[in-house]
Amino acid sequence: MSTTEAASTAPAKAVAQTNSLVAKLWNYCNVLRDNGLSTIEYVEQLSYLLFLKMADELTTDPFAREAARPIVESAYNWQSLASRRGVDLEIHYRKVLAELGRYPGTTLGTVFAKAQNRITEPALLEKLVVDLIGKTDWVMEGTDLKGDAYEGLLAKGAEDTKTGAGQYFTPRPLIDAMVEVMRPRPNDRITDPACGTAGFLIAAHSYIREHHLKDLSREQRLGLGQGSIWGNELVPGTARLAAMNMLLHGIGEADGKSLITTGDALAEVPSQRASLVLANPPFGKKSAITVVGTDGKTDREDMTYDRSDFRATTTNKQLNFLQHIMSLMEMDGRAAVVLPDNVLFEGGAGEKVRRRLLQEFDLHTILRLPTGIFYAGGVKANVLFFDKKPPRSGDTPNTSEVWVYDFRTGMHFTLKQHPLRLADLTDFIEAYKPDDRSARKETIDGRFKCFTYAELIALDKVNLDLIWLKDPALDNADSLLPPEVIAQEIVEDLQAALAEFEAIAEALGGEVKPDTAAEEAISEA
Repeated sequence: MSTTEAASTAPAKAVAQTNSLVAKLWNYCNVLRDNGLSTIEYVEQLSYLLFLKMADELTTDPFAREAARPIVESAYNWQSLASRRGVDLEIHYRKVLAELGRYPGTTLGTVFAKAQNRITEPALLEKLVVDLIGKTDWVMEGTDLKGDAYEGLLAKGAEDTKTGAGQYFTPRPLIDAMVEVMRPRPNDRITDPACGTAGFLIAAHSYIREHHLKDLSREQRLGLGQGSIWGNELVPGTARLAAMNMLLHGIGEADGKSLITTGDALAEVPSQRASLVLANPPFGKKSAITVVGTDGKTDREDMTYDRSDFRATTTNKQLNFLQHIMSLMEMDGRAAVVLPDNVLFEGGAGEKVRRRLLQEFDLHTILRLPTGIFYAGGVKANVLFFDKKPPRSGDTPNTSEVWVYDFRTGMHFTLKQHPLRLADLTDFIEAYKPDDRSARKETIDGRFKCFTYAELIALDKVNLDLIWLKDPALDNADSLLPPEVIAQEIVEDLQAALAEFEAIAEALGGEVKPDTAAEEAISEA
């Protein structure tokens, strides 16, 4: 076979390897589901065992870690598991999980934090250790194969609506489109303060490798895996998946400092700043915690955070995440953040935050997202793109104009029958003009429209929830959607309305109790 022929067959072979591995992992997930495990619980158990197997391969490979100390001490390493069978294996596995969570601040500690064995059948655990994990080399050239397989399982887990796993998962086409227009650079310091399973961080890392690998200095190469890309996640179980996802994509070190911190990002002023923030903060109801800003207002007696860097006091966690991201950004830093509609129109603290965003930052672009693309129901969201700029002379705002791309009106997606694809966002990427935003023009179809600062600041409550297009399906019977799509949109509208009514009630001082029956009725409609 010639060199050319070998090169041409390599990608096909890689795809075949990935597909084979995904099928193998997913088939075993089906077996464990019969044993009572959800998909996310299966991926969690997989993470523990994958880490131990990878650590073993790194330790025993003299080319990878010559004369290096073991990542995991011998009493609790992979070999200590692989040499056991049956009940003895299960008992030892529990000891391993209990011991390895005691290394805070390291990748090891993040992966094994509060770890528990969910595989109650020793024979199934043995099959997982001996056959599925044990017979595959996980540390090898082409880590993307393993990373893609793992991410495929995370996506499957997001479909499990009963566990709520979808709230940590942003659709990959949306992530890729956001990263494409933000153009991550080798010298960027990149973070996500609500990273979920680290999708944004991995996509940014992949973009830099694809577009700048040949130009990277040694320091930049090291930085990509040792601290220039980092994230935070509130839920330890999700932080574990993020850390493992990063490792499988070649980011971070098994025995190094954890690139994923665990905790409430809103609790403290950021300890380090970033030049690029990519985030999709959690949707949902208002937080039970009031964050006190410089306006000093607090009308609740709940637990409070004192954030002197915030300008507005609110229990709305999306507004607080927006304020937190403003603080996270270094001067001339960029951000792309997914936020629900209420951030664009809510009064009070919402108006105060929007005025600050227009005055002190350059809010240059808003992407209005369609419904039906998130696993969390009832979500109407947008992507806000903004840069942090030095103050200008006088009262001159840093935002001169905001370009809004309406990707919602007349656009209809569902998670299974008609899922969002990256190709659906091609027109937005082209209109955005990531290489030269000064070349932007309003599009012929009317979806991309420019609004001046004077126009926006004159709107009631500086309402940025801007609508100017009309859905053609409202006037044309021939363009009516299939019944199942219409039904799904009705469900999502009801869910969104319910969430907004709860937010209003809470803002007025009422105690909101979740109506589980109502929510389930809407979801099952």
